[in-house]
Amino acid sequence: MGVEIERKFLVKKDLWLALQKPEGKHYRQGYLINHQDRVVRVRIAGDRGFLTIKGAMAGISKLEYEYEIPKSDAEEMLDNFKPEGTEKIRYRIPEDSGLVWEVDEFLADNAGLVVAEIELIAEDQPFSRPEWLDIEVTYDERYSNANLALRPFNTIIAS
Repeated sequence: MGVEIERKFLVKKDLWLALQKPEGKHYRQGYLINHQDRVVRVRIAGDRGFLTIKGAMAGISKLEYEYEIPKSDAEEMLDNFKPEGTEKIRYRIPEDSGLVWEVDEFLADNAGLVVAEIELIAEDQPFSRPEWLDIEVTYDERYSNANLALRPFNTIIAS
């Protein structure tokens, strides 16, 4: 069984922009099924395609199964099924403990939003908090990628 344990934070944009960071990777993703208790996502990350199935969150954990698929299949699914989606540039920032921050700069209707996620082994696992982290939004569904596909960031800040 696949389980994803993750914490999510907004990012202080001024500190993030000033940070020396590695090259980012372009992500395009869409949701074939997008319900509160389950999603099926198709993603293109750079030159690779993925199909991911996620369950509802329990605490900060959720069931997750991810499978690599041909990029051409992922492109066809995104183009032909026209699911709601998001685009972003993802940066991977390693920390000394061996954990990795994944920082997403969203594009298009979600432009202006920058979110950092860290995947953990256990819900109570300690991790360092870089100075560029802002408030935690782990439990705020407005910032889930699946929700941002339906209700973009520009509608969040307007409400």
